[in-house]
Amino acid sequence: MSEGPPLLRVEGVRKHFALTKGVLFARTFGHIKAVDDVSFDIRAGETVGLVGESGCGKTTTSRMILNLEEPTEGRILIEGEPIHALRGEALRAYRTKVQAVFQDPWSSLNPRMKVGRTIAESLIVNAWGDQARINERVRELLLQVGLRPEQAQQYPHEFSGGQRQRIAIARALVTRPRLIVADEPVSALDVSVQAQVLNLMQDLQERFGISYLFISHDLAVVDLVCDEVIVLQQGRVVERGHPDRLFHAPEHPYTQRLLAAAPRR
Repeated sequence: MSEGPPLLRVEGVRKHFALTKGVLFARTFGHIKAVDDVSFDIRAGETVGLVGESGCGKTTTSRMILNLEEPTEGRILIEGEPIHALRGEALRAYRTKVQAVFQDPWSSLNPRMKVGRTIAESLIVNAWGDQARINERVRELLLQVGLRPEQAQQYPHEFSGGQRQRIAIARALVTRPRLIVADEPVSALDVSVQAQVLNLMQDLQERFGISYLFISHDLAVVDLVCDEVIVLQQGRVVERGHPDRLFHAPEHPYTQRLLAAAPRR
């Protein structure tokens, strides 16, 4: 884990959604504070966990980091540069630095597209190289995530759930990102398969220095993989710290309730 300046910095971010009535002449009668003054850093090679109940702001925070939503207030910076000011080539470069792995690998993969094409799509769009170079990169990635190169010619339905998540990870890795936003990446998998995917993610982190924002409701998984944990309640940070401290001596009543409600493994 790097001791230098943060790879990603989230500064006082707020995201408010307007509540409206009417169709033709809609009027605003209030706002939902989905994220309310959230700040944290992620350094190179670090895994930061976001935990909290459904609706606490985890996914909205991740969508702002992925530049799919713009903050109402605050800033998000990558290597010191505000991401929501990026345009053109700078924005395309950002999208290669920050990638995502989602909860359900089945719904995140195009069922009509061979997995090799799925992994290569970002390279093709960004004119990364000729077809031979792209094919070699796909082959390399399949091997890195524990699949066989010839499986590039298969479709998603021909794989197990764990294998599909490996494909999703390969797709995220294809542009050599600095940060991967992992939104519930193992919650749709059996416990034995979860361990395999988590081990893969940690191995890739050690090899390539990747950082993760790890979003999960499974506190046991977060305790296992994260260097720092941030607890969100109703869009606000109520507690943060190393998992050893946070999960064994929580200070905030909300964190204590989350731990009391968590299933034991």
